[in-house]
Amino acid sequence: AEARSMESLEKQLICPICLEMFTKPVVILPCQHNLCRKCANDVFQASNPLWQSRGSSAVPSGGRFRCPSCRHEVVLDRHGVYGLQRNLLVENIIDIYKQESARPLHAKAEQHLMCEEHEDERINIYCLRCEAPTCSLCKVFGAHKDCEVAPLPAVYQRQKSELSDGIAMLVAGNDRIQAIITQMEEICHTIEVRAEDYPRGRAGAGAAPEPPPGLVLQENGRRQKQHLGLRFDSLCSILEERKKELLQSIAREQEAKVQRVRGLIRQYGDHLETSSKLVETAIQAMEEPQMAVYLQLPGVCLPCRITDMSKVSMSSRPEPGYENMDHFSVNVDYVAEMLRTIEFQTGD
Repeated sequence: AEARSMESLEKQLICPICLEMFTKPVVILPCQHNLCRKCANDVFQASNPLWQSRGSSAVPSGGRFRCPSCRHEVVLDRHGVYGLQRNLLVENIIDIYKQESARPLHAKAEQHLMCEEHEDERINIYCLRCEAPTCSLCKVFGAHKDCEVAPLPAVYQRQKSELSDGIAMLVAGNDRIQAIITQMEEICHTIEVRAEDYPRGRAGAGAAPEPPPGLVLQENGRRQKQHLGLRFDSLCSILEERKKELLQSIAREQEAKVQRVRGLIRQYGDHLETSSKLVETAIQAMEEPQMAVYLQLPGVCLPCRITDMSKVSMSSRPEPGYENMDHFSVNVDYVAEMLRTIEFQTGD
């Protein structure tokens, strides 16, 4: 059947002029038939003997010829055959056909493995106890005579089906993990952005006004101004120190939250990487066409590994609103109001 299919495909790739397989480049005529460009040019030149060559410096006129397949009249412009569109699809099919033709006809067919103990016996059953492919004589007279066996194709199809289901489950789980990682990265970004907003809070409401200048400055007045300035400088120092302490509190919580979420991202990322590698290994195993070879692979226990991987708990996630930093809001209205009431002491 495969040989007939290749022969049928080859017939579709034959040029009607040279009766050989199309050679690059292949041009497509307006009637949708294909020709080698050289063959098309030969037919065109034969039908238009006065048409100048493409390399001529003079501008050539157009021409016409009939399609050798359907006799449809093809009208060409001054570019001649070189103005026709190339059929890249047919060219690609020819490349694939040539590659496939160079391979043995049954390269991918099932190659029956022979039993090591009984060289003339094909491996055709599977020992369920030993989890190994074997032959009928091994079951009747050999090492597996007391074991429970099953037909090789049945075990092959069952394990392939389990592996396929496991791959689908892992891929879906990986998508969920990736979505969680993206969500947690957004939480980290939100925490960092909101924390940076708080140093610009309302802590500057207590800035000291410049003392009103006196009209007549005496020595006593200068001393009092200096004393008053020192007192207000002391207040500003207290405010700056308190501001520094509060900013450090924000920074500590910000760092702790980000570190926690980053740790969860690493945990989910490691799980995602391991799971992705397991998916890749499982897909490679799925591509093994030979039943006996597949069942001898170390990856036949992949369904168990996939099941174990799917049972790994990935429930550790920041609670809703974890990125919120609003609890660091500071109300300094009452302090500002109190600062506005500062007055000189009156002597008794």
